[in-house]
Amino acid sequence: MNNNHLIIMAGGIGSRFWPMSTPERPKQFIDVLGIGKSLIQLTVERFDTVIPIENVWVVTSEKYKTIVQEQLPGIPETQILLEPCMRNTAPCIEYVARKICAKFPDANLVFSPADHIVLNVNKFRDVIKESLEFTIDRDAILTLGMMPTRPETGYGYIKSQQTCNSELIQKVEAFKEKPNLETAKSYLEDGGYFWNAGIFIWNVKMVTKTIANLVPELASVFDNIEPYFYTENEQKVVNQYFPTCPNISIDYAVMEKSKDVFVYPADFGWSDLGTWGSLYTHLQQDRNNNAIVGNNVNLVECNNCVIHTPSERKVVIQGLDNYIIAESDNTLLICKKEDEQHIKDWQK
Repeated sequence: MNNNHLIIMAGGIGSRFWPMSTPERPKQFIDVLGIGKSLIQLTVERFDTVIPIENVWVVTSEKYKTIVQEQLPGIPETQILLEPCMRNTAPCIEYVARKICAKFPDANLVFSPADHIVLNVNKFRDVIKESLEFTIDRDAILTLGMMPTRPETGYGYIKSQQTCNSELIQKVEAFKEKPNLETAKSYLEDGGYFWNAGIFIWNVKMVTKTIANLVPELASVFDNIEPYFYTENEQKVVNQYFPTCPNISIDYAVMEKSKDVFVYPADFGWSDLGTWGSLYTHLQQDRNNNAIVGNNVNLVECNNCVIHTPSERKVVIQGLDNYIIAESDNTLLICKKEDEQHIKDWQK
């Protein structure tokens, strides 16, 4: 019996990827890369030789249930967990861990965001397999730390207790907030700092025990819900009690407090695809450094642009340098790449 389970956290709305990503259909359900598969489909696919589809769980908003079922038809309906409201990652993790523990008390769990990409899938799978071997019989929380390649200010960092960037599992010294540029440069120079990918591996007993100890007010909410797991009244009871959960991330709730957190430094071509700029770096570019998703795009005297348009749309663009051009559902965005941090405000 395979006791490894994958939990995909798919409740975000991806507001920085507007207009392609919207609250009605956020980026995890979109073919961002123009390859015919959404990000959540790619996420499940990269685990397919490590964790069987019958052991995959999705935690998402109740309004995305139909999309999840359409895109991931192999996942049992009882393993699509629906949050009635957004309460950050700690309640999400406690919810699914308590439900899995009720039926699979020896489960070993991988928690993964739904909307990241991995370029070297084979290396990724090797890291996941080694991570699961590490946590299966240990009171340990293992997080994947990405080897930094630049002084990135858009990611949180993990500081290990060792200063060499070896590919050995290391004890975590501290979690660091997103830094300014000078601090990010110092992290790169000092070594022993890794990007926080938001991928966690721990066994289900460790999850429930740790949250009960460190966030008892969260555990108590699910004490009320647990008797109704796998019953016809489960969703009704979840809808009643889930909004009373504290709105807290797993980093704040557990990772920054626990003494049992480890980091696996890894390098498999990871990106959280959090911005148009990060998408640009992962798309093939033409001789003028333009990255295009769209079947009928003609660029004239354009350089360093990222274009994402529907395949049926004929697009001609002339004379732009360093711009984002994106269209979706009759909404068109044209803005300078350097100003993309304002997109969240412009869409309101």
